[in-house]
Amino acid sequence: MGKLIVLEGTDGTGKSTQFDLLLKRLELEGTALRHVRFPRYDQPSSALIRMYLNGAFGSDPDAVNAYAASTFYAVDRYASYVQDWGADYRAGNLILCDRYTTSNAVHQGGKVPPQERQAFFQWLYDLEYGRMGLPKPDLVLLLDMPTSLSEQLMRRREAATHTKADIHEADSDYLARCRQTAREAAAFYGWTVISCARDGKLRTKEDIHQEIFDQVFRIISL
Repeated sequence: MGKLIVLEGTDGTGKSTQFDLLLKRLELEGTALRHVRFPRYDQPSSALIRMYLNGAFGSDPDAVNAYAASTFYAVDRYASYVQDWGADYRAGNLILCDRYTTSNAVHQGGKVPPQERQAFFQWLYDLEYGRMGLPKPDLVLLLDMPTSLSEQLMRRREAATHTKADIHEADSDYLARCRQTAREAAAFYGWTVISCARDGKLRTKEDIHQEIFDQVFRIISL
C-alpha cells in the first residue's frame, strides 16, 4: 500500500494555500504523488453535500444531524477512492488529500454534545475505514487558528472574490465549536497540530509551510 497524508483545518485557516504550497514543493522535488481535494463539488457523488451547504435542508448547520451529514461526505470519498485514486494507493503511491474523513470529525463532531463526542469519533472511523473500506491516513496535519482570526481571513477572501459564505462559514458559533472539536479530535486520533498563530498574531505562510513540509518529509522518508 502507499502512504496517505491529509491536510485538515477549520474554515479560514489558510488550508488551501498551504496545500498548494506543499503540493508545488513536493512536485518540484520530484516526489511522485496523486492529490485529491474533498469535497469534489464537480462530481455527481457530491450532490447531497452541495444541497446541504446551500441550505436545501435548512439554513442552520444543526438542521442536519452529525450522523446524517457525515454520510453525505463519506459517499463522495468512497466514490473517489473506487473510481479515481484507489488503484494508485494500492500500487504504493503517495496520496495527498486536502480534507478527508477527518473533516467529518471536525465539522460534524461539533454538532454532537461534548459528552457524546468520543462515541461519534469512534462511529465515524468505523463507518469510513471499517465498513466502507477507505484507507486510514499515515499522517494528519491539523491547521489550528483562533476563530476570530480565521473569520477575518474568510471575510477578506469573500470580499476579494465576491463569493458568498456557505452555511458553515457564515455561522460564528458553529466555527468556534468546530475549532474546539478539531482540537478534541486531534487528541483522540493522534493528529499533528500545526499552530497558525503565536501570541495572537498570524505566523507567515512560509513559516507554517516549512513546519508542514518537515512533518511530511519525515513520513515519506520512512
